[in-house]
Amino acid sequence: MRSLTYYVAVTLDGFIAAPDGSFGFFPIEPDVTEALLPEYPEAVPVQGRKALGLEDVPNRRFDTVLMGWGTYLPALGEGITSPYPHLEQYVFSRTRTGTDPSVRVTAEDPVTVVRELKRRESDLGIWLCGGGKLAAALRPEIDELVIKRNPIVLGSGIPLFDGPFEPFRFTPVATRAFDSGVSVTRYTRAGADG
Repeated sequence: MRSLTYYVAVTLDGFIAAPDGSFGFFPIEPDVTEALLPEYPEAVPVQGRKALGLEDVPNRRFDTVLMGWGTYLPALGEGITSPYPHLEQYVFSRTRTGTDPSVRVTAEDPVTVVRELKRRESDLGIWLCGGGKLAAALRPEIDELVIKRNPIVLGSGIPLFDGPFEPFRFTPVATRAFDSGVSVTRYTRAGADG
């Protein structure tokens, strides 16, 4: 069965975006980029793929991306209706609809959609790229966390998981620390705490 990975940048105090949803304060550190691009080339949106020489690079880990409307909105603000054309794209919103046929904007229950996606035959997984409310809704379905912790403190913003109190345990599998101060930790699901 396919797995769902929440691969995301976060601050030291656990935020994935500012209160207004922006995330431009996360630095693009050359040492982190050099290490992660070969592992996650599909996580680079369309506007950066050409500049980084990734236009013809095949997907390595994921063939599907999930995002909330707030995560999709910055691309729309730049006139980009399909930020990840090299992936199957799902945007979850209860109130909005899409205009690009390559992006499925849906009000469906995210858990139901993910369970259907997990049953599909594929050698590649599903990437949850944000936001906090969608991550909270999908918490029972997340198999892996890949957290890029940045040495920044915001004080407030959109949390990594923005939902009700419901503990789930994950086991750290590997951590890499970079000279820039960023650390990347991979966790796998250990089971739900009771």
